[in-house]
Order: sequence, then C-alpha cells, then structure tokens
Amino acid sequence: MRRINKLAQLIPLWGLLFLLSCTEKPKDSLPNILIIYADDMGYGDLACQNPEAKLTTPNLDQLAAEGIRFTDGHSSSGICSPSRFALLTGQYHWRRMHGIVGPFGGTVFQQDEFTLARMLDSKGYNTACIGKWHLGWDWDSIKVEGAELLPVPGDSTRKGYGPNDFDWGQAFTGGPLDQGFDYYFGDGTINFPPYAFIENDRLTKTPTEYLTLGKRSTKEGNWEFRPGPMVKDWDPYEVLPTLEKKAVAYIKQQKQDQPFFLYFALPSPHAPIIPNEAFIGKTQAGGYGDFVYQTDYVAGQVLKALEDQGLAENTLVIFTSDNGPERYAYPRLQNYGHLSMGPLRGLKRDIFEGGHRVPFVMRWPGKIEPGRVAQDLIHQVDIAATIASIVDFPLTISQAVDSYNFLPLLLGKELDQPIREVAIQNTFKDGFVIRQGDWVLVERFSGYHSRVPDWYFEDSKYPVDDRERPGLLFNLETDLGQFQDLYEEKPEKVAELKVLLQEYRESERTAPLLQ
Repeated sequence: MRRINKLAQLIPLWGLLFLLSCTEKPKDSLPNILIIYADDMGYGDLACQNPEAKLTTPNLDQLAAEGIRFTDGHSSSGICSPSRFALLTGQYHWRRMHGIVGPFGGTVFQQDEFTLARMLDSKGYNTACIGKWHLGWDWDSIKVEGAELLPVPGDSTRKGYGPNDFDWGQAFTGGPLDQGFDYYFGDGTINFPPYAFIENDRLTKTPTEYLTLGKRSTKEGNWEFRPGPMVKDWDPYEVLPTLEKKAVAYIKQQKQDQPFFLYFALPSPHAPIIPNEAFIGKTQAGGYGDFVYQTDYVAGQVLKALEDQGLAENTLVIFTSDNGPERYAYPRLQNYGHLSMGPLRGLKRDIFEGGHRVPFVMRWPGKIEPGRVAQDLIHQVDIAATIASIVDFPLTISQAVDSYNFLPLLLGKELDQPIREVAIQNTFKDGFVIRQGDWVLVERFSGYHSRVPDWYFEDSKYPVDDRERPGLLFNLETDLGQFQDLYEEKPEKVAELKVLLQEYRESERTAPLLQ
C-alpha cells in the first residue's frame, strides 16, 4: 500500500520529461475549455447510463457518444458550495469548509489562491463564469450602517435583509472576478437573495422589494427560496433561459486564435423545479424529468454554438454535476418510477455513493477516442491537474494539492496501475468516507444525512439505520448498491482503511506533484 508521504513526492519519468520540456504553447495550439456544471443532477438522470430512466437526455448522450463517459466519477461533497470550491481549486473541500455559503455569505477563497480561472488566465485565456456562483462575495462592503436581519413582511417566523440594507450601486468584491475570471454573469444562487442578475461585480438592476412569489408555482417540490431583496417583477422562470442566451452569446464572441475557458454553472435541475412551458410533458418523470430535459437542451444549445462558431474541434468539453439528486427523488420514485440515483444508495447530502457519484462526460475531438466508457475512479478535483498538464502549467507543491493528472487516461494510454487509487468523500463534519480500489469505508454509523422515508427501506430491501454501529464497509465490485455491510466481517480491512484515512486527513497534499 502506497503511503501518502511517498505519493506526494512521486515524479514519474514521463512527468519529469514534461517539466523539462515545458515551454509556452502558442495560443492557437491551446484548446478551449468548457465546463458545464449541472446542479443536483443524479447519476441516474443521465439517460445513457440508466436503462430504466423515465426521461431522455439526447444532447448529453450524444456528447458521451463523441467522447468518454466515466461511470465512477465523483464530486467532492454531497452538497453545492464545497463541490464547486473543490472543482475550481483542485483540493478537497474539507480542507476549507463543509457547509454551503448562506445568503449574503462571504467568499470562501483566500487571496490569490490557485483556481482554474487564475491558471488559465496566466496562459492567455479569456475566462468567464456564467450561471450559479454560490461561493460568496464581500456583501458587507456594500451593507449600509445599521442593517440587520429582521422579520420578513408577511412571515414573522423568518428573518432577512431588506432592499434598503445595501448600497446596490456599489461594486462588491470576492466573487468570480477576484478568482481569475474576466467576466461573470448570473443570479448568484437562484434560491438565495438578492433576487437579481449580477454582471461582473454589481447588480444589473436595483432590488426594491422583498421577495414575493405571488401566484407562481413549481412543477415539483417547493420553492426553497430564502427571504430577501428582489428586483421588481423578478421571474425565476426566466433565469435558466437568460443564462442559456448569455452562454451562447459568449461563445459566439470567441475567436479561433484566442483560447477561452467558460465555466457554465447551471442552476438546474436544482429546486425550484421550474421547467419552462416548452418543456412540460417531454418526459415520463414529471416536472423534474422535464427540467432535466431542459437542462439537456440548454447544454445542447451551448454545444451547438461551439459548432456554429467553428470552435468545437479545438474545445475540451466537461459535463458533470455538483452532487446527487435532492430528497424529492424519493417521492419521484413512487410517483413516476424514475430512479434519479440510478443503482446507487443515497441522495444529495449523503456520503453513500448516490450523494457524490455523478454524471461525468468529456469530449475532446482528435484527442479522446469517441464512444469510450471508463470504469476508472476519477474525481472532480482531478480536473485541475489534468488541465494544468494540457496547457503546460507547472503546479507548485501548494497548488491543486489533491488533484491527479488523468490526461494519459483520456488519451487512451496503457497504464500499469490506476491513476487514482484512493479518494476521500465527505459532506458534513461528522462523517468521512475513504475509497481504496473497490473498498469503501464509511466512518459513521450511517451514510445518510437526508431523511429516508420508511417505505423506501422496505421497498429497496436496505437495512434501517442503527446508530450503535461504529461504521460501514462495502465492496463496490460486488455490491455497487451498498446493501451488504462487511464492517464486522473484515476487521483487518477496516483497520487498514482507518489508518489510511487518518494519513490523508492529516496530509497537506495527497496527489503527486507531477505524473
């Protein structure tokens, strides 16, 4: 078993040759990079990897057919903000945070910290983030003196800031522009205030009202909105179409001789589940299925823009999701027979596989052989080192500290051993998971954080949680659904994984510097 202190210092021969030959690539040889990041889209919501899906995802299925689909790809966390932080920095989120950034929360980044955008900006890329940010801004810099959380008009049980608590005409820092992006457009987080569009570092319109939804309704589940300031006539149903138009417009502004990086962070199919009218009834999975179908359509429009602009052949496209599906997946199974988690156990927030094993597709014409399906273990933190290898960016010992370079895997090279042998999963502070090969140790009495309805345990044949258990052990090769706990049967494996988990948690770096 490789120990982490040796792993972090490993520099294989071909990695050393890469370092010695590392020279600035001309701009026209650098690939464009497009990351499409879905929100709360489950493993089983990608139709091509769920034969029993009650929905279709034609554009994403086509993307998979033209590239590589990973069946063992993971986000860092079972919730939103931590996974986004890990994706952009190449480090496990638990080094910095566990929870989400709340309404009007501050930035999670440290000053001048490594990010994908900052790295690519240094290589001459145009960089843009369009869509959901959810990693904080310095809202305090524009908060007026005396502003405080007060009971919301019409609902004294909730508190929030009002429209007059901020100087909306001022710019605010800490957001995408301060993390290496040249441009940002989005609504921050669709269910968090302020309910307004943000362009770069300020709002496009001034909020003048408290949030009110009037007679609007969702197509499944609840609004999940937090109280706060809202632009007059704000319509949540216009968020996704607006982001689609902005992303398409951005791509159509790009030129052949200038590489770009677009991080297109979708607010869907996260709640509120609000597919637009043109997509209603397109699936057999209810409003959520229709919202996934619209998410697929939006991704398709962005991919079409690449084709129309003549940029597709030199663009690395990555599609994945921040975590597994929301708790509405349980009633969705009852009502429509659709398993958003596919064959996996658990949902969003959970540290069972369904909370963090997510759709993971990549396309790079001429580099990635079309139609490949890979069972290799990969992680969203690995995107950083892989892109660094592609653009010849020499990472330092303190950058992308948990990121493995899986470029050889993408290029179809024969490998003597897996690129990534171990991965750590975590959502909240009270539970960690270590994966080594096919073995998974859950260091908690349960992998669930979200409440599971009683009927699901009976229908699925899963055992009911027992809080007296010290942990859980599974072998995914024979038990992908995590039905059979082997904790008591394999004490030596449990002890081995516990030691390895502790080493990883105490380490400053878990990935080799060069591979």
